[in-house]
Amino acid sequence: MLQKSVKVLLSLLTAIAVVLLSSPVVFAAEAIPSEGIYIKVIFSVGAMLAAGLAIGLGAIGAGAGIGHAASGACEAVGRNPGVQGKVMMTMLVGMAMAESIAIYALVVSLVLLYANPYMSYFWG
Repeated sequence: MLQKSVKVLLSLLTAIAVVLLSSPVVFAAEAIPSEGIYIKVIFSVGAMLAAGLAIGLGAIGAGAGIGHAASGACEAVGRNPGVQGKVMMTMLVGMAMAESIAIYALVVSLVLLYANPYMSYFWG
């Protein structure tokens, strides 16, 4: 009985989410400019999606790299506690290199968002 009610509740929540998320698409026809600038809109939306993907994938890569570096350092110090200083220094350099990937991804996403030649149409 509980599983059936959970299924019904999830179905209801999914239907509500679909309606709420699709309503801007349905009413967007009124907001489409009639001057034929569809290319600018598509380019801007593509740049926004690419910026989100760039920072998302960059953050995932940096997180995986930092986690791998910390894991290796913990294992190394666990096996030989006498080399903690050298391992710590090497780990910090490796973490800085991995974090630079996230910073590069942030720069790429900001360039995609704010160096867009078509954004002047929308914002100014």
